[in-house]
Amino acid sequence: MTRLSISTQSRLAIVGRGRVGTALVRAFAAAGLEVEGPLARGEQPSADVVLLCVPDADIDAAAAAVAARFVGHVSGATPLDAVDFSLHPLQTVTGPQTNFAGCGCAIAGSTPGALELARSLALAARMEPFEIDDSARAAYHASASIASNFVVTLEWMAERVASSAGIDPEEARRMLAPLVRQTVDNWATLGPAASLTGPIARGDEETVERQRLAIEEVAPDLLPVFDALANATRSLAHPAPDGSAVAA
Repeated sequence: MTRLSISTQSRLAIVGRGRVGTALVRAFAAAGLEVEGPLARGEQPSADVVLLCVPDADIDAAAAAVAARFVGHVSGATPLDAVDFSLHPLQTVTGPQTNFAGCGCAIAGSTPGALELARSLALAARMEPFEIDDSARAAYHASASIASNFVVTLEWMAERVASSAGIDPEEARRMLAPLVRQTVDNWATLGPAASLTGPIARGDEETVERQRLAIEEVAPDLLPVFDALANATRSLAHPAPDGSAVAA
């Protein structure tokens, strides 16, 4: 079995049987690490490196309950007050089969040794580690939430509006998914401004207004979000000299 780089005697325990804990156990085991768990909260691990995969609000209590040489967590937003290190996979985890290979991983450590441990764990799971300071955690985690969670919310909005055109949600997802995938690929390759298309990008405010009136009729609760996103898109497509948003 592969040993952790921090020590030839180190073994890893995962505490937390949720989606992240079970997925990381599988990833680390596949990498050849000697992994104990996933353990339920309250079970005492025997390993000298413990990784807590528990809700943010439970980290302090879970850390106090284990005795180990190094204790870490996988929270993106929580500082290192109660632990020695952290690693936050920049990946959406929906089940134990989640693939972490190639994704980013925010790491931090209270000491150089703890930081190196976090780095070695990320690399073992074939992630790309990058350091994040405690003072930057809130901004980093907000960025991740915007990139992942808000995309899902936007696609839910698209489903709702599509339903008013007689397209059921499953069909909407099937038809819209290639558009979403290509858009994300364009953004990743070209950047936001070069990959933006559609009526706002070409200055067709008449079409935008027709869209707005349709949403006002079929899903009026979504109108404030539509307006906010339309204005943000205008500022991306046609930035004012001072960088402020361009009003409709």
